[in-house]
Amino acid sequence: MLSVRDLNVHYGPAQILHGVSLTMGDAPLAVVGRNGMGKTTLCQAIMGLADASAGEIRLDGDRIEGLGARRVARSGIAIVPQGRRVFPSLSVDEHLQLVAPRRKAKAAWTVERVYATFPRLAERRRHGGSQLSGGEQQMLAISRALLMNPRLVVMDEPSEGLAPVIVDQLVEILRQLAADGIGLLLIEQNLRVATSVAASVAVMVNGRIAAVLPAGQLLDDEALQSRYLGIARTHPH
Repeated sequence: MLSVRDLNVHYGPAQILHGVSLTMGDAPLAVVGRNGMGKTTLCQAIMGLADASAGEIRLDGDRIEGLGARRVARSGIAIVPQGRRVFPSLSVDEHLQLVAPRRKAKAAWTVERVYATFPRLAERRRHGGSQLSGGEQQMLAISRALLMNPRLVVMDEPSEGLAPVIVDQLVEILRQLAADGIGLLLIEQNLRVATSVAASVAVMVNGRIAAVLPAGQLLDDEALQSRYLGIARTHPH
């Protein structure tokens, strides 16, 4: 589905991504790493929000680097950005109507389906973005992406700032989306979330992919976690 090959990205004189290569099929893929490792820059490059100085990005075999964010979105990739980025003054319903498909007969995801999938959003449909909890804002950000009816959803730190019980709900939502056939590229610091959703995990260190591992191997190996993530053993519960 997605192929990234030898990707380099600079911000001014600073090189952030150094020859990043990864591939994913229909199954979810998680990218984990500490702060400042280049994970968000990878998201931005895939979405056309950051220019690659070298390398290529392909979606279903078609090159998309250099197209710009609008054309990348039209090609079939949607993003759930870090921090959720909802509009404080727009209601839930107004957020959704902004991106709702015009030809509902051909759309797998419609506003009606969003409300059926996320009943809490239906209850809060007249509330502004600033009146929503963090979990509700995340549901809204995910719903906004789904209404693009994408081939692939890129999620940048979706569990950030959420209470543990809401994180558990988020994991179930992401698992269900994957079961429904939506591609998920999950950028996460929370190792438990990453390994609960994706069977494969790519570890990013200093702007490079240091390893691609089975999720269970990384979750169970304290030495690997210490080497790549600088954390102590993380238990699944």
